[in-house]
Amino acid sequence: MSASAITPEVVAAHGLSADEYRRILGIMGRAPNLTELGIFSVMWSEHCSYKSSKKWLKTLPTQAPWVIQGPGENAGVIDIGDGQAAIFKMESHNHPSFIEPYQGAATGVGGILRDVFTMGARPIANLNALRFGSPENARTRHLVAGVVAGIGGYGNCVGVPTVGGECNFHAAYDGNILVNAMTVGLADAQRIFHAKAAGVGNPIVYVGSKTGRDGIHGATMASAEFRDDSEEKRPTVQVGDPFTEKLLIEACLELMATDAIVAIQDMGAAGLTSSSFEMASKGGLGVELDLDAVPQRETAMTPYEMMLSESQERMLMVLKPGREDEARRIFEKWELDFAIIGRLTATGHMVLRHKGETVADLPIDPLAQAAPEYDRPWTPTPKRAPLDPADVPAPNDIPGALAALIGSPDLCSKRWIWEQYDHMVMADTAQRPGGDAAVVRVHGTQKALALTSDCTPRYCLADPFEGGKQAVAEAWRNLTAVGARPLALTDNMNFGNPERPEIMGQFVGCIRGMAEACAALDFPVVSGNVSLYNETKGKAIPPTPVIGGVGLLPDVARMATLAFKAAGEAIALVGETRGHLGGSLYLREILGREDGAPPTVDLPAERRNGDFVRGLIARGAVTAAHDLADGGLLVALAEMALAGGIGAEIAPPGANAPKPEDPAALSAPGYSSGRPAPPEGTPPVHAWLFGEDQGRYLLTTRKADALAAAAAVAGVPVRVIGLTGGDGLTVKGERSISLGELRAAHEGWLPRYMAGGA
Repeated sequence: MSASAITPEVVAAHGLSADEYRRILGIMGRAPNLTELGIFSVMWSEHCSYKSSKKWLKTLPTQAPWVIQGPGENAGVIDIGDGQAAIFKMESHNHPSFIEPYQGAATGVGGILRDVFTMGARPIANLNALRFGSPENARTRHLVAGVVAGIGGYGNCVGVPTVGGECNFHAAYDGNILVNAMTVGLADAQRIFHAKAAGVGNPIVYVGSKTGRDGIHGATMASAEFRDDSEEKRPTVQVGDPFTEKLLIEACLELMATDAIVAIQDMGAAGLTSSSFEMASKGGLGVELDLDAVPQRETAMTPYEMMLSESQERMLMVLKPGREDEARRIFEKWELDFAIIGRLTATGHMVLRHKGETVADLPIDPLAQAAPEYDRPWTPTPKRAPLDPADVPAPNDIPGALAALIGSPDLCSKRWIWEQYDHMVMADTAQRPGGDAAVVRVHGTQKALALTSDCTPRYCLADPFEGGKQAVAEAWRNLTAVGARPLALTDNMNFGNPERPEIMGQFVGCIRGMAEACAALDFPVVSGNVSLYNETKGKAIPPTPVIGGVGLLPDVARMATLAFKAAGEAIALVGETRGHLGGSLYLREILGREDGAPPTVDLPAERRNGDFVRGLIARGAVTAAHDLADGGLLVALAEMALAGGIGAEIAPPGANAPKPEDPAALSAPGYSSGRPAPPEGTPPVHAWLFGEDQGRYLLTTRKADALAAAAAVAGVPVRVIGLTGGDGLTVKGERSISLGELRAAHEGWLPRYMAGGA
């Protein structure tokens, strides 16, 4: 298509506004041809340019003494001691997974793996954060099956364990599911590879799979909301090959062991365009590409198609002169394509040649520097009225409410999902899925990395600022609960259409809350991804800023788990409990309500309580630890009991907790419902049991008095509330519920649902 054929309709079809097209005309000094327009469209897409979000992303804390590389590269890098670095990032593949769940999820895993190993790391763990629509929605079961199969199929075949994640259901995701994938890798801290091109005349090398027509306009599609044509967008979904990815990992790491590589970049969103553009832009250079040399698996591909294809398992490198044959031998040994497709120039332009003609000539720095950066209008989210826990009805049957909660879609066991993933491959997984955080040993050492992903979208919807704080604090707490020191996080910001001020207000609120929590907890952001336009027909998803956290355990032998270890141990509640029920799962699942302000996050208390718990774990002073989150105290207690196969009895405020010195109390069949009035200011029993106050942990210990004394010195609220033992859970004054009944509720929902049952 000639430049004269670039009509307003063609411009709009490429996701560019009329004002953006005027900017293009100013940069080029002429009308672009179709290939040039396509390059502008992907480089200026929301997915690649962050044009609506970068103003606010710059406000996040990104530095710490242990941060080697913060945002701006393929992934973040942190120092974990002994000359080693952890490299990690999280990224979304939401739109592709809704259109084609298996390939969308699979290629999401493949893409994030490449972001990590392109920097010199061997991937050691994958995680994922999944959000689906209502279980009653006709498409949900199909989407769950496809996404889980895609994640498992790719991760299992490439030989990297999938060790953790989360999965929630809500009708607000009916038209736009979320599939966020995270990879963590290990590297030599002195051998980190970057995407900054250098050396005029140096060869540009293409390696990996051949280029096809899959994924064209993937970045543009990911930067627009869904309407009625999602099925027509199926060709924009990439197709992955995990076996080729495995070969690519090994070939790249082998070449990285030499000094032949100047710069390296994976071909992710926008494919050959973004990889070549980003390397040249970072180095202040130009590129000249011969598109006839690009390995192609389809005939008669046009320059437009080659530059915009998002075919998977491809990398772009700049090599030192004279090292081409050495690199070629490595990639051909691994049965991968290797082609010299261009060179670096001093022109500052991207020049594309095809069949002897120049088919595109674009200035790199002006295109990059003139990329739009919008300060979009935003309106703050109206505050919800707080709920007095005394005004929230109590359940008729507390054990029955617990069974309903622990068997609900959000809180039920996700074993059906993670058993489809190989979480033990590489033989370094020290804590499997199902706990607060996964733990993966650093191979050949005693230290380990703790890994988690977390977010509570209902809090973010109710109050983006508090929800953003809570997402960071919850990830920090999960790492702490296994004994790890939280070091850094990656984020995946999933929101609706930023052109709507109320949606932009959600984004701004979450960023501000996250920034405050990151600063207070010394938990910097080192990488991330923004996924906007997650809505269908004008209906947006809840704001979902997923946090992927990484922490360090100096000695894996000191790792904590949530499982009760023995009968007769004291159960201690760390943190203040006011019985906060606004925005809680109790409110939603038991009472069918989604109102009230979410819990506030007291960051100084969060820090103080978490540091105290981590210190106890390091000293071996506790036998089990679990943070309190969705469902509150009683759900956490049930999870600990089910994990250990040991019951417990606890006493609410005003009742006398069973003493470790009196194990006979555990054998009592129950208590009468009459009990002393609770102290003034304590919440009603159901709020104490199901409230979602933040900054809290449940611990078990054989030395309750020593724990209480340490808490007093640290200024941390701690109360012994019960004892482990028996084969059920008892709240003093209520009927007991057996672990068998709880296990049936907890384990039963998801397999039954996926089998087609209710």
